Formats: sequence, C-alpha cells, structure tokens
Amino acid sequence: MAKRSSKTVAQQCRYYEVDNIFVYMVETYINGNISVFRELYRELNKDARRDFTDFLLSEVEPTYWREILKQTI
Repeated sequence: MAKRSSKTVAQQCRYYEVDNIFVYMVETYINGNISVFRELYRELNKDARRDFTDFLLSEVEPTYWREILKQTI
C-alpha cells in the first residue's frame, strides 16, 4: 500500500469517511493512538497542517494543546 501524503482536508475526510478530519485526529490522540495520529498528521499538506493548528488552538481544550503540538513537530 502506497503512503498517502500532501492531502487536503476534503480528501482526508472522504478517504477516512468522517465529517471533520481534525476532530477525528484529536479523538484519535485522546484515545491513545499516538502513532495513528502522527500518520494522519503527516498525510496532510502544508495548508491543512496550518489549518489543523488553528483548529487545535481554537476548538480543543487547552489541556491537550501542549501534548498534541509536541506530536506534530
């Protein structure tokens, strides 16, 4: 299976059959699937990664910000 990379938010939502890939990524992280979260993040293109960071800081509880941001670097 080929690795997925440089995908837009819409492409990821269709591929994983979710309404919002960012919510799915945060839930994946909170449920303890860190390696899956990293893969999902790496599949996003640069603009989608920026959008994820904006989503994280505006929609997610501050207690998770630091942990999730560390996994994205």
